[in-house]
Amino acid sequence: MRGSLRYIIALIVAGFSFITYYCNRQTNPVTGEVQHVNMTAEQEVALGLQAAPQMAQQYGGLHPDEQARAAVDRIGQTLVQAAGAGQSVYKFNFHLLADEQTINAFALPGGQIFITAGLLKAMSTEGQVAGVLAHEIGHVIGRHSAEQLAKSQLTQGLAGAAGIAAYDPDRPGGSIANAAVAAAIAKVVSLRFGREDELESDRLAVKYTAEAGYDPRAMIEVMSVLESKGGGGRTPEFLSTHPNPGNRVGVLEKEIAAVFPSGVPSGLKK
Repeated sequence: MRGSLRYIIALIVAGFSFITYYCNRQTNPVTGEVQHVNMTAEQEVALGLQAAPQMAQQYGGLHPDEQARAAVDRIGQTLVQAAGAGQSVYKFNFHLLADEQTINAFALPGGQIFITAGLLKAMSTEGQVAGVLAHEIGHVIGRHSAEQLAKSQLTQGLAGAAGIAAYDPDRPGGSIANAAVAAAIAKVVSLRFGREDELESDRLAVKYTAEAGYDPRAMIEVMSVLESKGGGGRTPEFLSTHPNPGNRVGVLEKEIAAVFPSGVPSGLKK
């Protein structure tokens, strides 16, 4: 009887998680994609602004070079205005972080975008920096953070349901092991979605850089830099939130050919 009750409760928890996730649907006004998200764009902006100071602190705060910070913001705002993203409800701000050892860039919900001094130093042209920032703009416009939050709540609910169903009062140690397996499975599912988001952001970045007058082929150069820094070779792609840079080049080349079917014109900023 106790086992039957556990299974019933587990089914209720799993069902509630599925219903909550699949009933929260919104159409992205930019991409046209129907997405499962459970927050408004305004809530994304508020969440990003609230989290920005703490995230910056994890990387040593903002870089002390005001000129360098202004240059990053200028490139970012050029992309935003050219792509029309400035007409959205998102409040885009671009931050240069003081950390010179870490090679990273990321976006918070609602338009707070960060690039480390370590990654900026690795870039050799303005076009490469534009490619990195355009990729992060793609995450914001694609509402990837909001999607990830909704997916995380779904997988946590399913993992909780699995833990309830697997619980054995006579073997509590076994239930802990089962719950750990369920949690690991949930994490792998979330990572898979993250890789798909990265590729969509690459495609959007090609569009945004081209519209801002930058040569989108600079993004392929960025992939070479990341590979040379060990950006994709140390961890198997299946367990990484970022696809292997070498595998992303094919996506970029295909998108560039679609945007410029007659070839990339001369005169674009490198």
